[in-house]
Amino acid sequence: MKRFIDLADFSSEQISDLLKLAARLESHPEPQALAGKVLGLLFMNPSLRTLASMQSGMARLGGTSFVITPGQGTWQLETRLNAVMDGNAAEHIREGIQVLASYCDVLGIRAFADGKDLASDVSESKFLDMANLVENPLINLESAVNHPCQALADWKTLDDLQVPKRSKFVLSWVYHPRALPLAVPSAAAHMAAMRGMDVTILRPEGYALPPAIMERARTAAAASGGSVTETSEPAEALEGAQVIYAKEWGCTTHYGDETADATLRRRHKNWCVDNSWFAKTAEDCRLMHCLPVRRNVAVADEVLDGPRSVVLRQAYNRLTVQMAILYRLLKD
Repeated sequence: MKRFIDLADFSSEQISDLLKLAARLESHPEPQALAGKVLGLLFMNPSLRTLASMQSGMARLGGTSFVITPGQGTWQLETRLNAVMDGNAAEHIREGIQVLASYCDVLGIRAFADGKDLASDVSESKFLDMANLVENPLINLESAVNHPCQALADWKTLDDLQVPKRSKFVLSWVYHPRALPLAVPSAAAHMAAMRGMDVTILRPEGYALPPAIMERARTAAAASGGSVTETSEPAEALEGAQVIYAKEWGCTTHYGDETADATLRRRHKNWCVDNSWFAKTAEDCRLMHCLPVRRNVAVADEVLDGPRSVVLRQAYNRLTVQMAILYRLLKD
């Protein structure tokens, strides 16, 4: 394995192998497996779980890591091609990325969507421009419309909980006071479809995932025996659900238009997951969320602190699956 950029790059057998390795390293650690190896982490955006779990995972395998957050102790990085660099950025990503890659054995990059041009973000042009500069093993730590490490951790969480592959997985939009990226909902929908689940995307009008993202999920579902549907009707979506994956994302109808997005989202403050959402779900329906989550805005305390919530298990599994990814990239 040379890169971990997208779950779609791997077969179901390869995913299963990674998950088995994650479980093995969890129960039988190898504290010297990556001794002498260095992980470089470039964070263009904030992080808690991704940053901490990658550093912890590398340390538990005997390696070391360094973190670069542009503008915080390092130069600001310019990412635009053909930019006239007469602003705050002192260094271009074209030199910066290659320098960082030369200092490490594997590089992880986190670069959110710009949130202005939907077509550009869906094409992953920003992340791919950076990825094409790197010859080292590379990990996508969240790009414009993908978060494969989170998706793999979510897959392991479903397996840990013995959630049947052919069960109903509801990815539901929930309220947030501002527009958030499409990376996690896109990755979660694709992951559940790859796993063979019956995926329902529940969202208000105006928040449909882009056609290219839906097509990816449907293609994965067709190969795995699952299905993908979408609706704006909660009662229809939630009936019989065995998983509710709550996630916030921006308006796609008015993508990049903060005023129009804010006007539309204010109508949907009631999209907060509370116990009433589980009235017609399966008895053991679980609540998933990638975190961070705004309590009593996106998900109510009564759910987050109740027995249905598995958000902490999801967060823990970021560590276990990323150890497996690092092991495959650097050990084998």
